[in-house]
Amino acid sequence: MYRPTGRVLTLLELLQSGGTRTAAELAGRLGVEERTVRRYVDQLIDLDVPVESVRGRYGGYRLARGHRLPPLMLTDEEALAVLLGLVAGRRTGLTTAADTAAETASAKIRRVLPGHLAGRLAALLETLAFTDRTGAFDAPDAGVLLTLADAVRHRRPVSVRYTDGEGRRSERTLHAYGIVAHSGRWYVTGRDAGIDEDRTFRLDRIADARTLPGSFEPPDGPAPAQRLLSALATADYRHEVTLRIHGTVAQIRARLPAAVAALADPGPATGEDPAAERWRRVDLRVERLDWLPPVLASLDRPFVIDRPAELRDLVGALATRLASCARDASPGAPPEQPTP
Repeated sequence: MYRPTGRVLTLLELLQSGGTRTAAELAGRLGVEERTVRRYVDQLIDLDVPVESVRGRYGGYRLARGHRLPPLMLTDEEALAVLLGLVAGRRTGLTTAADTAAETASAKIRRVLPGHLAGRLAALLETLAFTDRTGAFDAPDAGVLLTLADAVRHRRPVSVRYTDGEGRRSERTLHAYGIVAHSGRWYVTGRDAGIDEDRTFRLDRIADARTLPGSFEPPDGPAPAQRLLSALATADYRHEVTLRIHGTVAQIRARLPAAVAALADPGPATGEDPAAERWRRVDLRVERLDWLPPVLASLDRPFVIDRPAELRDLVGALATRLASCARDASPGAPPEQPTP
């Protein structure tokens, strides 16, 4: 006799969530008739799962109190969601649990997963990097994410179907270096074999990923997270901005992080102290300039705008508005408008 095991397990998951569920509710959730729900309940009882029938107006089915749940059963997507939540919480400081608690919980989950899934998730956890403490991330396709992680771990080429920001579709062969979670999005960094250049791709724009035969050697150099930040800071946008700011590296990075601006940070070989206040060159490529004047004002550091002249005008206009508001002592009066 054919038994749809997947729906029986889904029924068990619904009952494990607690409370009494009516036959009508369960039938709606499972997409079957009520008599089919009763048959599924009988199958669970045959498996020694103590399902109780509750009579009356608010009757239905529930699990017996004190019942110990069977071994953990997770789909690929569920296992991915749980493990990524634990790892993200530990690496970005979002969880209040101790590192040991998150690590042991992750280990317990991986021990009860099927071997093929445990291996793919281990590959992802080894190749994943976080650049910040952003809490909410777009949900990537689980199949794409796990395939790319496996390709990174085993240094295998991968074919991806990609749609760029202007809606153009293409199929590319990628030598993936790593997967990075940054500012609410997922990225993969690697070499586009078709043009033989390093590229960064958003995972939500990849429709399919397929591992190809062969292997490659990743190059020496920055880690995947640093490659992503450098790529974002030097992306081809409408405006090229060059600034000189007097301050320490930390003071500048507090308002202009690595994903936004390229800064010639002093390295150990130069003997320079990053904590020393001095003039430092900052380069940005941006699509719009209107957000920069408030950011520069919030730095509270001396700065010079080398280019473009349009940014100087915007900073001057902001300064005029702020000065006008500072001069206006009447709480109900509109601020003085600058003379055109």
